Amino acid sequence: MKRRIKWRPVLIVVGAALAIYLIVGVILAGKNTPPLPSAQNGITLLGGRVRGNRITTKSWSFDYTSAQLSADGATGTIEGVRDGIVYKKSKPYLRITAQRISIDTLSLNFTAIGKVTVELIGDPLKRSFDTDLVVWTNATKLLKMEHTSYLHAGGQTMAFNSITVNFATDKIHFSGIDGSTEIPK
Repeated sequence: MKRRIKWRPVLIVVGAALAIYLIVGVILAGKNTPPLPSAQNGITLLGGRVRGNRITTKSWSFDYTSAQLSADGATGTIEGVRDGIVYKKSKPYLRITAQRISIDTLSLNFTAIGKVTVELIGDPLKRSFDTDLVVWTNATKLLKMEHTSYLHAGGQTMAFNSITVNFATDKIHFSGIDGSTEIPK
């Protein structure tokens, strides 16, 4: 004698068990997942190097004591810059030290404040500049020292109201000269 199995109640029980399993799985999913970090929190870096790069050539790099970057890394403030380099045609052109530099990694612009020293790398006259504000605009390739700035060369110092270094034309523009110098014969 053969017994017939009624499949309908078996399928109903299996379907109900599967539905309960899926519902419990969905409810329990994500219970032990850690929360995502806030998009408002910045990134703090201690000791290292921050670089700004254009598509094919370097624009600048900074060695620093500490840095605070925005959550997306687009802007930041770098403290204690001890060896900053501004590149011209992929070659080191200027060396910068500064108390603080604010950077924009999208435009590659930066502003250095505090005690800022800029020196020309490989300059036979060993010229350097001291000021308290330097603004680099990457699009125009201009480095502007818009506050009183001091030029040091050959053991002499001259003060200027402002100095602009134009990387495109290789010219340095001085305005508002104050001081005196001796020109050897």
